[in-house]
Amino acid sequence: MPPEGPAPPADRESPVGQPVIRGDPALTGQQPGEAVQFDPADPDSVAEAAETVAAFADNTAGDADNVYMLRGAAACAALVRGEGSYKAAAERAGDEATVAFIRKWSRVHDLPEAIRRHVARGDIAPTAAKHIARVSGTARYLLAWAALDHDLTVREIRSIASRINDGEEVSQALAAETGARLGQLTIDLPIDAYLCLRRQASLSNAEPGAFLAEDIEPDDQS
Repeated sequence: MPPEGPAPPADRESPVGQPVIRGDPALTGQQPGEAVQFDPADPDSVAEAAETVAAFADNTAGDADNVYMLRGAAACAALVRGEGSYKAAAERAGDEATVAFIRKWSRVHDLPEAIRRHVARGDIAPTAAKHIARVSGTARYLLAWAALDHDLTVREIRSIASRINDGEEVSQALAAETGARLGQLTIDLPIDAYLCLRRQASLSNAEPGAFLAEDIEPDDQS
């Protein structure tokens, strides 16, 4: 059953190449001015993006941590935007950077911020993010949250993404691959909050999950 209310934006809202996540000190320790920014409209920045993509594809740009992966994804997306196509971007970057490689990582850069933050934190592996980015719309969020809630492997995420792209609902694909239920979440609460939740849910003749769901407002895109 599709979620009620307006769907949250499923694509990147900030400009291509802007280090929104990489420049967040709470995630990376870097200040905004310290993170590399790629500007598709600046020839010098596009040239830097091409060098970064070439090194990223050749695995020579630095330690393969999650922030490094996000920088490589940003460079891929900026290079595509600057050159006008995946093919032209691959030609500019060199032999190791194939069209498929650049397309996959550009899609990761295009994921919404709420998902990219989990990539930066290490909660979602960059290789898993590539498969989450293969699906579109609200399915991106649902697959990402299912990956977190059920500790899915990269292989499971890849298989679920394939099923979604073949026309299955996320809930069906998740159940078929893992037996898990979409929307099932385990949380830890402070004792006072736990006591309050249980009491108020009981007085409302509702299960705690249903009680909480009533108080959650859908994302507002206005």
